[in-house]
Amino acid sequence: MPAPRTVLLTGAAGGLGTLMRDLLPAYGYELRLFDLRPVEGAPEAIVADLADKAAVREAVRGVDAIIHLAGISLEAPFEKILAANIAGTYNLYEAAHDEGVQRVVFASSNHAVGFTPRPRGEEPLIPVDTPRRPDTFYGLSKSFGEDLAQLYWDKHGLESVSVRIGSCFAEPTSVRMLSVWMSPADGARLLHAALTAENVGHTVVYGSSANTRLWWDLSTARALGYEPQDDSEPYAEKLVAEQGELDPENIAHAYLGGHFVSDPPIWPY
Repeated sequence: MPAPRTVLLTGAAGGLGTLMRDLLPAYGYELRLFDLRPVEGAPEAIVADLADKAAVREAVRGVDAIIHLAGISLEAPFEKILAANIAGTYNLYEAAHDEGVQRVVFASSNHAVGFTPRPRGEEPLIPVDTPRRPDTFYGLSKSFGEDLAQLYWDKHGLESVSVRIGSCFAEPTSVRMLSVWMSPADGARLLHAALTAENVGHTVVYGSSANTRLWWDLSTARALGYEPQDDSEPYAEKLVAEQGELDPENIAHAYLGGHFVSDPPIWPY
């Protein structure tokens, strides 16, 4: 599709939103910022709750596409996840449909498949069509979001790319993260590809850099035109020296979702 000019970025005050609002304008996007909290340095940002349907529809009006990062990004009581991540995402999709927006890029998560055993040795990479096995209410909300995106494509022709994001930080901070890390620069490359690829329907992709220790298959992301440039391996020696290699007997090391699979989840992960 033609490169969208105006893109609504929800969750613009969050960690990933902050990174992307600095990097995406270089691709030619005019960002409309939305968050529950004020966005530092952006007095023009829309400060509203996803529960406010009128505010969400007003935020969506006139944009070419949406990058939906807003919501609770860790585990929380179900009632909070329900309001922010499930009902809030529904409100956004409904507004996008009503206003004729053509594409949503939905921030899903590897935690939608968190109880998938991680590959070991020569085992194949995890494909995007692996059965969903959420590891938390948070992961469950991301499974819902992927299904919602599919529904709006099948019923209304609203295209979506659901990006199962690993961990997008300036650098990885754990041995597990060496396998799921996405550099901020690669994050911007992937979101740009998701916004501009042709005929995506509803496409699910994993979001990470081209890590030497990669656990999942990036082929559907590459099919969008994504060309990751970074690799976590330069950080490996230091992290392994500090933390040791992953222990297959440790439940938090045995599954894709890391510490999210423990009950309750152990922080930090």
